[in-house]
Amino acid sequence: QVQLVESGGGLVQPGGSLRLSCAASGFTFSNYIMSWHRQAPGKERELVARISSVGGSTNYADSVKGRFTISRDNAKNTVYLQMNSLKPEDTAVYYCNAVRGWRIHWGQGTQVTVSS
Repeated sequence: QVQLVESGGGLVQPGGSLRLSCAASGFTFSNYIMSWHRQAPGKERELVARISSVGGSTNYADSVKGRFTISRDNAKNTVYLQMNSLKPEDTAVYYCNAVRGWRIHWGQGTQVTVSS
């Protein structure tokens, strides 16, 4: 059974940091491109960051470049999103995503709220 379980969300003040984790099971993690997406209330889901299957290539949304870092540990079947210098506009539900060809898997999401 495929599972992606996100954790690490919460409430943080502007300028603060959070580290999201996504633990994968039920598929060959190292074969999949992993990414983080987010969806704010009333807005469409958007790509935040993506990392290649072996971790050698990453790309980011312009809005998070220089603040967020995506990484993965294939030995632990886990992908991370380090988020620094958080802004109120980063408030959203953050989703983990795994893709290999036509195979797409989503996590259930974790809430991140940036507020003073």
